[in-house]
Amino acid sequence: MDKLNFAIVGCGRIAERHAEQIARLATLTAVCDINEERANKFGDKYGCKVYYSIEELLLNEKDIDVVSICSPNGLHAEQSIKVFRAGFHVLCEKPMAITVFDCGEMIKEAERANKRLFIVKQNRYNPPIQAVKEVLDENRLGKVFSIQLNCFWNRNPEYYTQSEWKGTKNLDGGTLFTQFSHFIDLLYWLFGDVKNVEAATRNFMHDQIIDFEDAGVVIVEFYNGIIGTINYNVNSYAKNMEGSLTIFGESGTVKIGGQYLNELEYQNIKDYKITNLPAGNPPNNYGQYVGSMSNHNRVYENVIEVLVNQGIIATNGFEGLKTVEIIDKIYTAANKRN
Repeated sequence: MDKLNFAIVGCGRIAERHAEQIARLATLTAVCDINEERANKFGDKYGCKVYYSIEELLLNEKDIDVVSICSPNGLHAEQSIKVFRAGFHVLCEKPMAITVFDCGEMIKEAERANKRLFIVKQNRYNPPIQAVKEVLDENRLGKVFSIQLNCFWNRNPEYYTQSEWKGTKNLDGGTLFTQFSHFIDLLYWLFGDVKNVEAATRNFMHDQIIDFEDAGVVIVEFYNGIIGTINYNVNSYAKNMEGSLTIFGESGTVKIGGQYLNELEYQNIKDYKITNLPAGNPPNNYGQYVGSMSNHNRVYENVIEVLVNQGIIATNGFEGLKTVEIIDKIYTAANKRN
């Protein structure tokens, strides 16, 4: 089979990560952005067709296999549904959407079109995360009692004010959607679904700049009995500090840390030791700030494996929905308190 043909909707910073991998593994046929200057610059760089509306792209490009949605969060559902109705597969950046309802609509449209819905969750590929997932699957920690997730990053005012959409309720959605949805996804992937939530959120340093919280403290209870806490904020002074997950089980304790869940900081497991971890990919560097780990190579390799070789999808629409559902539970609990 010839290389798959991709189009990208949204030519912002994260789209560069997608374009790099498409150029390596497939063919970038077209890009689209309502900002004509940005779209033209992207098209010139990658030598592909340029469109200024998704409708125009879908009307004119009939040989596309997959459309990568790299637009603002609040547009993911609407644009993905348009792509499915045009008859193409979708690779959607995180978060899948910013409402549970929209996630459900995306899944329904994918089923109606008999097309695949892939969700970008690249932090699952961090070497320490992969190793701990294996430890959990092999039950080496025994019964897991509790977990602690810390997300301490920095997002200065310019991060929001220099963006057309970040910090807005309708297009961004909230700190857990844009900064930390990867971390919430890992909780679901490693420990299952969340039953009960208590939460308190505040906006300490970004008042009049963003429409939502810049910090939150959360208590979670999973359906399998695990309890845990999530402590997150974007107020770490001057730079990102930590993204960590600590797991306490009857037969071991493990902490994954670093700034982006990219280092195995502590392990004490009965009759077992994690060794020879490969080096991870560097984080996404956006100039003034640094984002999550850049594992988009693994994401695209999985898309191609699924569509060309009938492989197993790494992150499907249901898992994307579950992440949004947990975030929704947290914000609902926080709003009751506030």
